[in-house]
Amino acid sequence: MPKAAVSTAEIQGNSFKRGTKVRLVDDILGYPAGSSGKVAVANGFTWLRYWVRFTDGESIGHIDHGSLVKAKDYDRYLVQRDREAAEAAAAAEADAAEDAGSEDSGDGGAVAAGAVVVNGVAIPQRLLDMSVAARIRLGA
Repeated sequence: MPKAAVSTAEIQGNSFKRGTKVRLVDDILGYPAGSSGKVAVANGFTWLRYWVRFTDGESIGHIDHGSLVKAKDYDRYLVQRDREAAEAAAAAEADAAEDAGSEDSGDGGAVAAGAVVVNGVAIPQRLLDMSVAARIRLGA
């Protein structure tokens, strides 16, 4: 049985220790994605960030954890990132098709008759009636 695919979040899940060989997955100032280096300093409790010494000898600080991956996991990360992007695009297309299908049905999807939609949220007629009654009561 084939092993289940590991998500990009699981690949990047653990923090990096000093000396870990890493590669960039995002472009940063002066370095394209795929550049390799070693973690020189790891810091942060809730926001993990690193100083990385690249192969050209330069060090760049405050690189976010999400912009790095272990060098040995880089190829696997790229494949999984592309797979996740394709799955997200397919899900978005399916949602768009489902939304278009519910609009064509004429009932406005799950919106009840008499309800008003404001910013994508249906306000039931009962609440609108209560608001009108309150304004009448207050003389507004």
